[in-house]
Amino acid sequence: MEQSFVTVYIVDAFTNELFSGNPAAVCCLENDLPENLKRKIAAEMNLSETAFVTIENGETFEKSSKFALRWFTPTHEVDLCGHATLATAAIIFHKLGNKEKAIEFNTLSGILKAIQENDSSITLDFPLNPSSPYEAQNLKDIIRVVANNFEIQDVQHCSTTKKLLLRLADKYKRKDLEDLNPLTQELLTCESSGVVKGVIVTLQGNENEGYDFYSRYFAPWVGIPEDPVCGSAHTVLAAYWEKVYNKDQFRARQCSKRGGDLNIKIIGQRVKLTGQVAHVLEGKIRIK
Repeated sequence: MEQSFVTVYIVDAFTNELFSGNPAAVCCLENDLPENLKRKIAAEMNLSETAFVTIENGETFEKSSKFALRWFTPTHEVDLCGHATLATAAIIFHKLGNKEKAIEFNTLSGILKAIQENDSSITLDFPLNPSSPYEAQNLKDIIRVVANNFEIQDVQHCSTTKKLLLRLADKYKRKDLEDLNPLTQELLTCESSGVVKGVIVTLQGNENEGYDFYSRYFAPWVGIPEDPVCGSAHTVLAAYWEKVYNKDQFRARQCSKRGGDLNIKIIGQRVKLTGQVAHVLEGKIRIK
């Protein structure tokens, strides 16, 4: 039987250092694949997200400016993923020779743009996702699992992304956030209604370190115990901290063990997330 292969790349996103940031797998498809095969590949890659990108307008990856993009965790398809979009744009720009200043991705969250910057970083143009105050009967259980006995200053929920935001009290420091070690599988017992699909824990920044805010993100409901650096979470975080600081530009740090940095700018109902990447691997995965 004739064998078939798909080229796959692994890219560390929101970092310029290898083995940090958030790794994503990227499959650039000349011909689309069945959804069940995409799910199998994503499970095989076993990263927080695997991106599948196809050309929309009949051009080539080198010459096109319009693409279709889908994202899969090892267990679910997701509506929005920042780091895998950044990784996909980096492959198209850096590895496949695309010279366009900006490219567009048609996704489940609408049209998303990726823009090449002069310093080799890439800016993503995403929808801003505001949150609102939140109360629920199971909230105490969620807080207990995620934040242990830490004092919570604010609780918000974004209905668009189904992300719960917990802000730690200002008395805590970055190391306190980094030291959190929740048993995230317990969250599946605490919350099964589908209202919450991920928990953001955030903390005000430190001017001396150059960050406006810090965060971590846990999403066992979609097969991700902890997402090392989550772009979609920052569409919620940006809207939240805009209200707190009354400004529209931020430098953010996600404080997972791998860690990653984002530059953020809000323009109207959109948010621009700028980050760098480190190219890790290029290979082929057999599909037949």
